[in-house]
Amino acid sequence: MKVTVVGAGAVGASCAEYIAIKNFASEVVLLDIKKGYAEGKAMDLMQTASLNGFDTKITGTTSDYSKTANSDICVITSGIPRKPGMTREELIGINAGIVKSVSSDLIKHSPDTIVIVVSNPMDTMTYLVHKTTDLPKNRIIGMGGALDSARFKYRLAEALEAPISDVDGMVIGGHSDKGMVPLTRLATRNSVPVTEFISDERLNQVKEDTKVGGATLTKLLGTSAWYAPGAAVSGLVQAIACDQKKIYPCSTMLEGEYGLNDLCIGVPVVLGRNGIEKIVEIDLNDAEKAHMQESAEGVSKTNTLLEL
Repeated sequence: MKVTVVGAGAVGASCAEYIAIKNFASEVVLLDIKKGYAEGKAMDLMQTASLNGFDTKITGTTSDYSKTANSDICVITSGIPRKPGMTREELIGINAGIVKSVSSDLIKHSPDTIVIVVSNPMDTMTYLVHKTTDLPKNRIIGMGGALDSARFKYRLAEALEAPISDVDGMVIGGHSDKGMVPLTRLATRNSVPVTEFISDERLNQVKEDTKVGGATLTKLLGTSAWYAPGAAVSGLVQAIACDQKKIYPCSTMLEGEYGLNDLCIGVPVVLGRNGIEKIVEIDLNDAEKAHMQESAEGVSKTNTLLEL
């Protein structure tokens, strides 16, 4: 199992580290445009192998896509990160050109690969890969929902004063501060609805804190987060590589599901060796449907800024 991660910055390096530590891939290739940067990150990570007990080989390369040939899964993290006060949508001008070029170069050397898009604005970048490549829809996946759901569960556990292993919850919709749809109605603590434990007011605060989870970290860090995004990617990669048939919310091209067409947005999917093996349609209530529709309109508006 060969995995390529494009972009050796904080997010890309975290992706490579978590994938390697889980020890299911034979090789991880890090690629970056900055001379020597990916090679240095790969060497540093390889020097943790005996300490962390993994045998995955990590190699780095500067812009040489031939080194990525025959990758089973390719992860695109490249692009400029958010700065404090920036929205994900403001990154579209620069990142669209980067993602279009990177996806083309990857597919040229790995035509049967599965692509996972991390670059922001993530739903629109996922849509861009659909529109500018010949990959089938099941092999193009946007990461955002897995990360947003992890942040949701963190906030739920915090509110419940419970171990996070007790908590389950999901975020669908667009990967943006206004577009996220945390499904508070369906969130549980060990199969018991969380409404049995916390007030509606506190649950609404969890919802709002989840939606600005990325912006909160950007304000604190001065740049985008990297540990949780890297862990989210590694979860998706492992589900595919190990054919786990796990359900994750991911950005995928919809063709009538949830009443939506011709856009990529976060919905629950089954992930296995073929990538997205099934889109799972949840029965949403009227409020959730309205929020999802509003989110879809926001994603569609951002998509219009693309030069396809």
